[in-house]
Amino acid sequence: MWTGKYVRSPLARSLFVNMVTESEAAGIETQEWYRCSPDLLGEMVQPLFVQSHLDSDTQAFLRRSGEKSGWLFTQFYHSFVSTVLSPLVSRTSINGFLGRGSMFVFSADQFQRLLHITPEWRAERLLDLGAGDGGVTEVMGAHFREVYATEVSLPMRWHLQRKNYKLLGLDEWEQMEFKYDLISCLNLLDRCDNPLDLLRGIRRSLVPGTGRVILAVVLPFQPYVEIGGRWQRPKEHLRVKGKTWEEQVTILSNDVFQGVGFEVEAVTRLPYLCEGDMYKDYYVLDDAVFVLKALDD
Repeated sequence: MWTGKYVRSPLARSLFVNMVTESEAAGIETQEWYRCSPDLLGEMVQPLFVQSHLDSDTQAFLRRSGEKSGWLFTQFYHSFVSTVLSPLVSRTSINGFLGRGSMFVFSADQFQRLLHITPEWRAERLLDLGAGDGGVTEVMGAHFREVYATEVSLPMRWHLQRKNYKLLGLDEWEQMEFKYDLISCLNLLDRCDNPLDLLRGIRRSLVPGTGRVILAVVLPFQPYVEIGGRWQRPKEHLRVKGKTWEEQVTILSNDVFQGVGFEVEAVTRLPYLCEGDMYKDYYVLDDAVFVLKALDD
């Protein structure tokens, strides 16, 4: 085990102490990513909460992000291109063009625990709305025979095509003759113009009875839509009251989701991670990840 007891050089001791302090701070930070006070959740939501933890897949993503952050020449190039293109192109498209900014929402184990499925479980169709570069789609797609995806950004669509996912238009996914066993809507609700219409469309597109939704939303809820590299308020303003993570989860569960015909089967707190740059190894936001099923008509 490493110890600073026998480090004699003042400079070396200082570096060692800083390294240990940063490591301890990182450990405390990662614990906070998953912290929830179940007694602050609404009475109906409390028994649905699933406690998550930092696991090996998440740690692997953080290590890769740290390594990439240290590629200085690559990061300088990315910074230059981003500065030049940002007035003209969305941040998502810039990341897709550069092959950076991959996201991590949940690991395979966390996904399986939320849905109460085994690694061997299989179903017919998955639809991933706003799939980005397909990194999170891969985690879910292993359980489905057919994987469909939508994505606005053209560079991100290229990534999805290379992974052989079936791309659908933004309005096309609702018009298919078949239904989906699982629809994922990950960190999209606060970045679309009409979130309630989106939820209603998702409900109509599920396989009756057995179809499920896995939905992630960043909290506190702050909706904005990115258009041409600029941020503006969505057309349909979804109000989510509450100051704490637990309060907003309760409002979403009891008011928003039930209001459009869903009930919550499970919810957990997870970090929404994004690869970093020359300034930070990674970026993180607080996610609430729900499993929803349609209420009976």
